[in-house]
Amino acid sequence: MKLILTGILAGLLAATAAKADEMAFTSWGGTTQEAQTKSWAAPFEASSGIKVLQDGPTDYGKLKAMVDAKNVTWDVVDVEMDFAIKAAKDGLLEPIDYAVVPKADLDPRFSNEHAVGSFYYSFVLAWNKGAVPGEPSGWADMFDTKKFPGKRTFYKWSAPGVIEIALLADGVPADKLYPLDLDRAFKKLDTIKSDIVWWGGGAESQQLIASGEAAFGQLWNGRVFALQQDGTDVGVSWNQNLTAADVLVVPKGAKNKDSAMKFLAAATSPTGQAKFAEASGYAPINTKAKAQMPADAVKALPDAHVDGQINLDMNYWAEHRDEIATRWYAWQTK
Repeated sequence: MKLILTGILAGLLAATAAKADEMAFTSWGGTTQEAQTKSWAAPFEASSGIKVLQDGPTDYGKLKAMVDAKNVTWDVVDVEMDFAIKAAKDGLLEPIDYAVVPKADLDPRFSNEHAVGSFYYSFVLAWNKGAVPGEPSGWADMFDTKKFPGKRTFYKWSAPGVIEIALLADGVPADKLYPLDLDRAFKKLDTIKSDIVWWGGGAESQQLIASGEAAFGQLWNGRVFALQQDGTDVGVSWNQNLTAADVLVVPKGAKNKDSAMKFLAAATSPTGQAKFAEASGYAPINTKAKAQMPADAVKALPDAHVDGQINLDMNYWAEHRDEIATRWYAWQTK
């Protein structure tokens, strides 16, 4: 009996040890997660011996349900900054252990008590050159169906971006965007509603533009970069590009919190950020990363297009996220 119990105990200890040597990373899928895997997960596995299990795409409802049920299977999740701010207030996130994650070189705009920067991006106007006559020059062209006929694509979720684009297209100055005039924005969106094809993830946005199903639309700059790298004949306008950041968070009750913090340290290191930025076209949030990047790669980043650049107000969205979402989804279904 003693031998049997000893064997069972050894098996349990082995299973526990095996579990401690792995963690789950969840992101948006497609080329972004591929770059994160190559730049962060693979080197981290090799150096730490901790296996990184991949999941995705990021789903905010699923994250909240896991935390509420106290059955969290994700350890690190890539989310949008406004969600992270609201989720922290709602008690859904673990605090970042900055004793493990070096903070000195991180851009302070994208790191706080419960989140650490993942990457810095811009929403840009992109188009399929074979499907669009001429060259759109700004967001107003998205709403000019006579000059630029065809379907246009926007991000379907209630999040920073589309409301601001509609207001800019309607003539609202960039420094007068907030507080958002929702009545004016939805009235403008009504003018092209029947021509909109919605995308829910970055890979879908790429497919819509590459196939010509949508002639042009609002895309993350990194997705346009990936299309261009693949040889797709796609145009891009940086005029009034809208900037924001994704951040990495650890859900409250994550089972592998210690491993998660070590992963965050690797992902936000100068080398990790430099490799990801070079692979994705998104800007690094570690201020020392660019020094490790080729000059041509730096020129492709949102930082190289600061003229006319507009910073989306994440704090405003975090405060008004739920009320905007209620109206947004009701409008989409009308």
